Amino acid sequence: MSLIVVVAALVCQVACDRSDYRPDESGGVSGSENAPQPLFDTSDRTVRLEFVDVPAPVADLSMTTLGGREVSMVAQRGKVVLVNFWATWCGPCREEIPFLVQLAERYPDHLTIIGVSEDAGGADMVETFADQYDVNYPIVMSTPEIKRAFPGVVALPTSFVVDPDGQIVQTHVGLISPVVLEQETRYLTALSHNATVETVASNDQIRLANAAQATEIPGVDLSSLSPEQREEALRRLNSDGCPCGCSLTLAQCRINDSSCGISPPIVEEIVAGIAGAN
Repeated sequence: MSLIVVVAALVCQVACDRSDYRPDESGGVSGSENAPQPLFDTSDRTVRLEFVDVPAPVADLSMTTLGGREVSMVAQRGKVVLVNFWATWCGPCREEIPFLVQLAERYPDHLTIIGVSEDAGGADMVETFADQYDVNYPIVMSTPEIKRAFPGVVALPTSFVVDPDGQIVQTHVGLISPVVLEQETRYLTALSHNATVETVASNDQIRLANAAQATEIPGVDLSSLSPEQREEALRRLNSDGCPCGCSLTLAQCRINDSSCGISPPIVEEIVAGIAGAN
């Protein structure tokens, strides 16, 4: 599976979307009865959406929330589902949670958000974190079954958009724009929207945006580490800068520039040090 950089224009677009929205707190209805008004005002622009030309169907999957409730993908048919892979140690994940909370509250009949925690610290720790952040959508712990249904998660956050027919139509790597997510939800559930839609070819390429944190790094074997050691290694590799002059973290440099000869020994030293610490 190849790994490519998200072009600067896309990263810039996400940043612009996040800095320019104006929440509309009025609530209420628009158009048909009980149709929620947009949370973010896009009256001064048209939002560009992309959906893949060959959507991938999601298997009948049931997940158990932190509270012990079963959430079935089949039961969500008719709604948009955002399956959001995240972790408590991931800074971009923490940054997007308040907007996901707002959207979950505004669209209870049109959008289901399911947070899939990649934390090694256990469900109790994740539940405490979720309470602190007032998370109002179901959170489940990651399992091999969930990863088989939503493959290719090599960075956090990664969010899969599932349409009302139960098909994956888009994957967002890195910070998801709440403006884009709202317009995707409104378009896919036939609510009034302010978006243009383009169809793009589906592919197996994984993109690591500047706002994402890698969970898998080419040429680096983390399998010998304990779950806690692996988290520590990922924190270091996603935060320490590479001294080669690329202005990227060590993780990003290994993914985006496989020819760099400076980052590999540094990465190996960090991983070996963590492995030998305990």
